[in-house]
Amino acid sequence: MNYDPAELAALLSEPWSNGACRGYVIMAMENCGFAGDDIRRMMAELHELFDFVSLEEAEAHYQKSLF
Repeated sequence: MNYDPAELAALLSEPWSNGACRGYVIMAMENCGFAGDDIRRMMAELHELFDFVSLEEAEAHYQKSLF
């Protein structure tokens, strides 16, 4: 696998944390008034996605999304 040195440096300067990502989602959902059951359901789905979707796939999905 070949990496662009600039891209690799950028990735290393901002460490990925599944826990931090979960925290952001929980905070956003709480701020929007979602119920606890909905937040728990979202966390379960997020856990699955972390296991089966690469960072690159998730980034590409975000970039093409309407959100």
